[in-house]
Amino acid sequence: MAQINAFFNMLHEYGGSDLHLASGSQPLLRLRGQLTRVKFKTLEHEELKAMLYEITPEAKIKQFEETGDVDFAHELPGVARYRVNFFMQHRGIAAVFREIPQNILSVEQLGLPPRLSELAMLNKGLVLVTGPTGSGKSTTLAAIIDHANKNRRDHILTIEDPIEFVHKPQGCLVNQREVGRDTASFKAALRGALREDPDIILVGEMRDLETIQLALEAAETGHLVFSTLHTQSAHKTVDRIIEVFPEEAQAQVRASLAESLRAVVSQTLFKRMDKPARVAALEILIGIPSVRNLIRESKTHQLPGVLQTGRDYGMQTLDDEICRLVREGVIDPRDALVQAQDKAKVQSAIDGREDGR
Repeated sequence: MAQINAFFNMLHEYGGSDLHLASGSQPLLRLRGQLTRVKFKTLEHEELKAMLYEITPEAKIKQFEETGDVDFAHELPGVARYRVNFFMQHRGIAAVFREIPQNILSVEQLGLPPRLSELAMLNKGLVLVTGPTGSGKSTTLAAIIDHANKNRRDHILTIEDPIEFVHKPQGCLVNQREVGRDTASFKAALRGALREDPDIILVGEMRDLETIQLALEAAETGHLVFSTLHTQSAHKTVDRIIEVFPEEAQAQVRASLAESLRAVVSQTLFKRMDKPARVAALEILIGIPSVRNLIRESKTHQLPGVLQTGRDYGMQTLDDEICRLVREGVIDPRDALVQAQDKAKVQSAIDGREDGR
């Protein structure tokens, strides 16, 4: 048995999200968003390298030693899968393992709005799930894809780096491709995807101009495309996509995005006060005609106003969700204010809750 498995079992037993191993430091677990030290000796470079290499494919070892960092997936049968990153730092080798549950939770089990299940049943278009690293984007996307897998009779093709949640074919045929193992790049896989008869395409991350361009083309040509971006709000996501392109191409990109965008789901994770877990607060922008017109006419600064008035279409603002979670006693008011965009609005919700006690 690999020595590192003891740390994986500990992470799983405590319900943590990440395991950090770094030369010159004790191991740490991320529990409910905070790092906690494990009672273990300080790890030294050579012993940690030997521990890590015990579970690492030879091709990934070679890549790491040539470049100083590498990503891959690892599975401990009966426990969980892990998204793995090795990197070099000034004290030596370091690694981060993100636990990926073996069981995919549904939209309902995650406490997410039912509207997200409806996105899985769209015929075509682009759906983006955004947020900072560690905000639960992959978990949300997995729930949406799982709903499609159970309720549709189509071909789902995923392109990931690395593969995180494993989807067993249910109602759909599911083919999952890992960048670096099954394909050279997101770009190469997306080019090939259009010849592979997919109905739904999941692009793990839209990292560069060409990947974004190909994802837009796939959405415009009758495919349902899901992907992620590291942005903090729905309207900033639209701007980010457009700004990636040269100025002379932006008008055409606006037109393409206006035509294909179906939804942007932007999420932020909070620690719960009522139980040892975390909860996602979501901002949801739906691609209704007024949204498309604002994108096409370069008036994305008006999108927050549409979010405020679009509840009948399934839209919601991040601040409204934060206020709801504060009023229900789910999240700490101090955390709420840190993440709020309209701090006065959230402070009013805090004051109202305190007055009601």
